[in-house]
Amino acid sequence: MLDRTVSMRTRTIAVIICAFATVAVAQAQDNQHGRKLALEICASCHAVLPGQVQSPVATAPSFKTIAVTPGMTAMALNVWLTAHEHPTMPRIVLSHKEVEDVSAYILHLRD
Repeated sequence: MLDRTVSMRTRTIAVIICAFATVAVAQAQDNQHGRKLALEICASCHAVLPGQVQSPVATAPSFKTIAVTPGMTAMALNVWLTAHEHPTMPRIVLSHKEVEDVSAYILHLRD
């Protein structure tokens, strides 16, 4: 009975580890898609790549600056990217998945 319990725990732990590994891979894919979207949609105004300091539009913050803004979260980015009125930005319509991906990409620039 004890061997069966240990075996069951081992399998459960293995499943949990695999689930976390899958989430990490999915997150990386989201970052890559977010990077692609940022280059296609945002780069005409914002510095979107790591190491870029100056945005093409001087008043547009770099994505790195946005990422390190105190209190910046995925939820805050979601609200900003889905708001329909931006006095300083053109209207950009993104799907829910695209918003998540761009947000994930921006936030990964904190590192």
